[in-house]
Amino acid sequence: MIQDFSVKGGPQAGRAHLPLLRSELARRKLDGFIIPHEDEYQNEYLPAATDRLAWLTGFTGSAGAALVMTDRAVVLVDGRYTLQVRDQVDDTLFAIVDLVDIGIAGWINNHAKRGEKIGYDPRLHSPDALGAIEAATKAVGAILVAQDSNPLDAVWADQPAMPDALLSVHALEFAGQPHGEKIAQTAKALKDSGADAAIITSPASIAWLFNIRGGDVACSPLPLSTALVREDGTAELFVNPAKVTDEVRAHLGNSVAVRTEDALIDALNTLRESSISLDPGTASAWVFGQVEKAGGRVHRAPDPCALPRACKNETEVEGTRRAHIRDGAALTRFLCFMAGEEGQSGQMDEISAAQKLERYRQDTGALKDLSFESISGAGADGAIVHYRVTTATNTMLEPGTLYLIDSGGQYLDGTTDVTRTIAIGKPSDEMRDRFTRVLKGHIALSRVRFPAGTTGTHLDVLARAALWDAGLDYAHGTGHGVGSYLGVHEGPQRIARAWNDTPLMPGMIVSNEPGYYKTGAYGIRIENLQVVCAAETIDGGDTPMLGFETLTLAPIERRLIDPALLNRVEHDWLNDYHARVLAIHEMAINKDELRWLREVCAPV
Repeated sequence: MIQDFSVKGGPQAGRAHLPLLRSELARRKLDGFIIPHEDEYQNEYLPAATDRLAWLTGFTGSAGAALVMTDRAVVLVDGRYTLQVRDQVDDTLFAIVDLVDIGIAGWINNHAKRGEKIGYDPRLHSPDALGAIEAATKAVGAILVAQDSNPLDAVWADQPAMPDALLSVHALEFAGQPHGEKIAQTAKALKDSGADAAIITSPASIAWLFNIRGGDVACSPLPLSTALVREDGTAELFVNPAKVTDEVRAHLGNSVAVRTEDALIDALNTLRESSISLDPGTASAWVFGQVEKAGGRVHRAPDPCALPRACKNETEVEGTRRAHIRDGAALTRFLCFMAGEEGQSGQMDEISAAQKLERYRQDTGALKDLSFESISGAGADGAIVHYRVTTATNTMLEPGTLYLIDSGGQYLDGTTDVTRTIAIGKPSDEMRDRFTRVLKGHIALSRVRFPAGTTGTHLDVLARAALWDAGLDYAHGTGHGVGSYLGVHEGPQRIARAWNDTPLMPGMIVSNEPGYYKTGAYGIRIENLQVVCAAETIDGGDTPMLGFETLTLAPIERRLIDPALLNRVEHDWLNDYHARVLAIHEMAINKDELRWLREVCAPV
């Protein structure tokens, strides 16, 4: 559970490992190879055994890719990692390219040569992602070559073993719906769509469907496995049998047959000429190929568990409320500490601050794990959106700077994710202006009402408008979905400028996290989680509306707020929010903390 702050990755990785890969590519008669960040399960956060991108390049971010050719190489990252990648990757070996604007396909289109053979591992690419790469390769006359085994694995001498954490039962008191009902619900959806069966490859969907959890991935209780659900309501779980305890077998009962991982091929052979539902955004190209090889007919459709998993039931929402109350009290205690003499002294550093917050969470007695590695950034490090502090980069929290802490916890009843920006010493007028503009966007998104059918794309502008007024912006999405004791990032819902066609529906949990980042100076982000719910109809209104209930409960740094920039509605929201924080936490903290909380939650 304790966060590891040791140095990972770094430029030395590329210098040591790039020649090894190129030697293996030459042996395979390949001119290049594509290395996505994803693993065989399309996970965002990877077990050490499958973190191939970090091993090769030194880049440890949660999104990215690389493409290695005989005489050139490139690392691609999005706007969250433009600063981090230059610290971790040797730019004399790898060119740094934008993952969003250019991408692997764009780079191939601009730089690959006719006749070059570019290899890829079909287990690591979804058909959706692979389609654009195939088109670009064909357009320039290069040749895309699937590999039966990954060439990085062939030269990774000390590659860790695959994880084998035991599965556990996710009790009904937290799940809210028996797994038998979920299987029946999924089977009906398949039947209604005309599919005979579905292969589910998302560990989060498998955990949700069978009411189980695992421990194969850091910070996310995921079981690495594959599932098959038939329209007749039968289901199979393909997993390392060493992970399956007697308790889990009893829980799954006769409704779920437990098979070894390699038994999937045999199962597919029993489905010849059947229509098999596969999600082209999450299942790998290898799985698609195996279905076709076995004589099945691929039915392209979204993961049938993704949307019901995202729309939390009443038990899950109530559990998440409890988790946020517990987590919010821990964060409030930490914020009180940071406002005190020791926190403001200039003697704290990024690691000690993150450890302090983790100890407060541990003090709850309910913390199972962090929900991700805490982003603890002081001063200029706060401007690195997904900064990861290590012993090599650890920075002091100096007076006159801002400290950004983005963190969360995993609890049996819910997953939390919250960001607060803290003034160390006296903030500048510019800092207060930028912070207040971020706050205005946060408030606008928290209090909006919207009709059914509205997507996160429609709402994203609300969080940016006050920044845009001043010619400012941020290079990341505004909100992501969050699981229920599952991944801290989940879809299909999202709030961002990029188009998302999934409407926001009751029970969906999303983050609200606008920010502002001044490179080399400071970063600002305010993040709460909120759940979609029915909104009260205003007198005279004739269209039913949805809105958000804020889940996160911790004070917002009032020393960074310029009240003159807030209108009356924004004043009222802030004061009501702080009054709620005070009312909920006043019995969970000590007298000194309560005295401070009353001060910072007083009306602005």
